[in-house]
Amino acid sequence: MASADVTAELRCSICMEIYRDPVTLPCGHSFCRGCITRTWDLRDDLTEHKCPECQRNYSRRPELVRNTRLHNICQAFHATETDQEQTGVFCNYCDFPVPATKSCLQCETSLCDHHLRTHDMSGHTLLPPTTCPETRKCSVHKKILEYYCTEDALCVCVSCRLDGEHRGHQVETLQEASEEKKEKLRNDLQKLMAETEEAEKRVQSLKEFRRKAQEKADGESERVTALFRDLRRRLEELEKRVLSDIMRQVQSYDDIIRHLEIKKAELSRKMRHIEELCHMTDPLTVLQESDTGDLCDTEDRHDKQLHDGGDLDVAGISHTLHTAISNIMFGVTGGISVQPADILLDVATAYNWLHISDDRKTASRSHIEQNRPDTPERFQEYPQVLSSRSFSSGRHYWEVDVGGSGWWIVGMCYPSMDRRGGQSLIGDNNKSWGLCREGNLYAVIHDRKVIQLPDGIPSDRVRIYLDYEAGQISFYALCDPIRHLHTYITTFTEPLHAGLYVRRGCIKISGRSRGSESSAHW
Repeated sequence: MASADVTAELRCSICMEIYRDPVTLPCGHSFCRGCITRTWDLRDDLTEHKCPECQRNYSRRPELVRNTRLHNICQAFHATETDQEQTGVFCNYCDFPVPATKSCLQCETSLCDHHLRTHDMSGHTLLPPTTCPETRKCSVHKKILEYYCTEDALCVCVSCRLDGEHRGHQVETLQEASEEKKEKLRNDLQKLMAETEEAEKRVQSLKEFRRKAQEKADGESERVTALFRDLRRRLEELEKRVLSDIMRQVQSYDDIIRHLEIKKAELSRKMRHIEELCHMTDPLTVLQESDTGDLCDTEDRHDKQLHDGGDLDVAGISHTLHTAISNIMFGVTGGISVQPADILLDVATAYNWLHISDDRKTASRSHIEQNRPDTPERFQEYPQVLSSRSFSSGRHYWEVDVGGSGWWIVGMCYPSMDRRGGQSLIGDNNKSWGLCREGNLYAVIHDRKVIQLPDGIPSDRVRIYLDYEAGQISFYALCDPIRHLHTYITTFTEPLHAGLYVRRGCIKISGRSRGSESSAHW
């Protein structure tokens, strides 16, 4: 049976479409379940149930039984029909739309399976169904495209090759050219697959990096949150303390006023007593009255406080704020991996009239030459020494006991600093930064620029703080609370060594345990 005949047998006589859920009546005819049901439901006489094919009448509505075999056939046909109809090409010889299975280039027609069997195949070229077979022919000669011109990258017909514009050109058959292009495409595909695989590896690697970064970010976020929580707590405590101090200063005037009110009442009582004595006529009574006291000595400490105070101690409040905030900020910084540095002095750099203790922690000015070898590393002009350790990253601090000397310099130096000559003193060049004392004068110095500290240093211990990445060197007096003296900000270009200058007496580097102990104040 022809394909068209098969299709006709699979069509419902009511909707003329391929069966959908076919059911069979007792008379043997089949219909779509929905079609026969609607047909009977639309009749006026609900007791009349006829077969639309043979007109057989049933006294009552018969049971609709699914035709399983027909249902399966129709399901398969629906799937095939859908695939074919997706091409949109139908047989040119059928009276109603039947999907084409092939198209003939010579005839420029499309054919179903039935008409394909009766088609003249001699010398004809068949191809998958197409609506535009003319695109497979030469636009000039109307002949089938059989060759590929490699010079012009065009598909050509035999006339183009022999007599037309492509005569004498290098040509290949379409099959050869197609295989070459497929080979190139396969190579391109391999490259793309390799690139895709590499991109996938990079994506996975980045995902892993992101996961690790997220873990670190979570931990860092918690730490920063804790730091700011602590910072807010400290600032709130400082605010309460300073406001309380301001209020206390104001309330001190109330104490003075109360004292003066008492004093005024006492003076009034004395005045009344004196007036009474002045009005007495009995000289004996006047002379026998007790002394009223020294009336001229009326000023006491409250009066002096009133005269000397004059106003609110704004300067003192500002100093308290500056010191406390500095301590809080550097305390938070100290919580971010500030390392107490274990400093040891490098004897190879020590001035020959400078004695270095066995533990390499103390430098003392000596009256006896140490007879060390004369090397380029040794200071020749000034009693100085550098640390053996250098710092090229991170945050660090170290501390010095300076109570044993009245003339000293402590600071940080580049290793390239001169070791002889007038500019080899710590702070007298652009390669060192120092905190110095000369008698009662205190200053910081860098590149021969001196900044005098107005109030001296109220402690025998000082701290040097280094933040290499931030380019900061800070000096502190280790009093209670810690007092910030000065901060240099620059960009470091070399590692930094600790440096000491001792003109008289000795100075000592604090040990690690004391440094760690001090860090609790930050």
